[in-house]
Amino acid sequence: MKISVAMAAYNGEGYILEQLSSILNQLGEGDEVIVSVDPSEDNTLNVIKALSELDSRVKPLEGEGKGLVRNFENAIEHCTGDIIFLSDQDDYWLEDKVQTVMRCFTEQQADLVLHNCTVTDSFLKPIAGSEDFFALRGSQKGYWKNLIKNSYMGCCMAFRKELVREFMPFPQEIPMHDQWIGLIAQRCSAVIVFEQKPLLLYRRHGGNASDTKHASLAKMLQWRIKLMQALKQR
Repeated sequence: MKISVAMAAYNGEGYILEQLSSILNQLGEGDEVIVSVDPSEDNTLNVIKALSELDSRVKPLEGEGKGLVRNFENAIEHCTGDIIFLSDQDDYWLEDKVQTVMRCFTEQQADLVLHNCTVTDSFLKPIAGSEDFFALRGSQKGYWKNLIKNSYMGCCMAFRKELVREFMPFPQEIPMHDQWIGLIAQRCSAVIVFEQKPLLLYRRHGGNASDTKHASLAKMLQWRIKLMQALKQR
């Protein structure tokens, strides 16, 4: 099965080459990494273009600057693989990530796989108490559970290409793409596997596009209302 990695990038020059190295080391010759780069204040796009000249599996796209959700949408739309992995620009894939996740697809007939991770500082040193993100977040399946408190973190997610037609295009109102994908997968009775083994170092450095901190209660309620409205319309 061909693998596509969909990555959204923005001001990612500091960590993106280390992340891409950890990904490319695990991919085959026929696989691809689609990197959608929103207009940035640093040299991210040129860095990706230079790497693509050395490794044809890396395919840069210029994003429209409409935010993280649209940037991921752009990357996913251009993926041609049978299995699509989502990737942030600043994490680090552990060496058995691809092999372990692909085993879930082949042996458990998964449609979507979500794996565990370890939260680290900017130097990839594990943060005490955050070695098991599933336990930290109480991650588990369940439609209503994940509507209230999301378990589906994009950087730990992979899915079959057939699932894309169920959740794309992303509605304009949704706050995040990953929760939407997980909820749609659950609603359409996709086979979802939660892999308990941490397969990624989830780097927190203060400049992440997404954050582990909670928004205000009012903001979270507003997001949930918009998400429920989008689910009702889909």
